[in-house]
Amino acid sequence: MKRIQFIVGCLAAFVAAPALAAEREPFDDRYCTTCHGADGRGNEGVQAPRLAGMEPWYLKRQLENYRDGIRGTHPDDIEGVAMQPMAARLTDASIQDIIEWVGGWNYVPAEHTISGDIDAGRVLYQPCATCHGADAEGNEALGAPALAGQNDWYMVTQLRNFLAGYRGVHPRDVYGAQMRAMTTGLNGENDINNVVAYINSLSD
Repeated sequence: MKRIQFIVGCLAAFVAAPALAAEREPFDDRYCTTCHGADGRGNEGVQAPRLAGMEPWYLKRQLENYRDGIRGTHPDDIEGVAMQPMAARLTDASIQDIIEWVGGWNYVPAEHTISGDIDAGRVLYQPCATCHGADAEGNEALGAPALAGQNDWYMVTQLRNFLAGYRGVHPRDVYGAQMRAMTTGLNGENDINNVVAYINSLSD
């Protein structure tokens, strides 16, 4: 409940931002820090992931997906639904500005909060390595972002979302559909925690 209230508060601040900005200075689209943190390291309370160090091509794709209604429209994707209106007003130019701005933040690997059976996770991760790399370093050519160093609680939530059909079902979300198909090999919460625990081990 507190998380939902916080998200509602963020949305209220977002709606008020243009009017407040008009009184001070020209409004821009650099309001990411409201949820993702001043240093871009993420905020577990609202499931806002680390942006500092995120690949610019991946950030661009996700902002465009949110803006175009490809992501964040399923009613059960609470955090995605909160993010979608944040991106809905973005232009191509403002997305590029955000990417350059975020690119100047210092990358610090996220703290580990998820525990699991690393050996079991290693086995579960093998299909993931095809796209995300043996060390979860990502692969731009395949459109697969780096996973090592990302907030583990965020990865858990997104794996749940893919499995539940909250993400990766839009007909234009090609990469999301591929990812959703790959998650079918995960059987419940234990598998999710185990594979994420293994990914954590790759950033140690």
